[in-house]
Amino acid sequence: MAEPDPRLDRIFFALSDPTRRAIVGRLAGRPSTVGELAQPFSISAPAISKHMKILEGAGLIRRRVEGRRHHCTLDPRALEAAQDWLSYHRDFWEARLDELESFLEESDKSSQQRSETTQRKGSKRMKGTTP
Repeated sequence: MAEPDPRLDRIFFALSDPTRRAIVGRLAGRPSTVGELAQPFSISAPAISKHMKILEGAGLIRRRVEGRRHHCTLDPRALEAAQDWLSYHRDFWEARLDELESFLEESDKSSQQRSETTQRKGSKRMKGTTP
């Protein structure tokens, strides 16, 4: 089993919340201030602040402070790390499922061949018997 990766854990935890995913989606379009990011949500300022800290801790966003304004940008490197992990596992499972499909096809062919052989033997016996 692979060693736990705390960075990936933080990334997936951050993305597990729909509000944080929406924030990441908005930042994918353009950098924004925390106030702009908070506008569509009917949650408190402390709640938005907590979401932003989780996204920062996961490395998904960067925050730059100018006076009282907090400017946020998306940092795609964290998303790339998650994408790499997902791609590896997608490739792994696709290969396993392809192997399973091949096995089942071969198994089905063998089963059909045995069935045809059994039917031929049975019909030969039937011809040899008298009513």
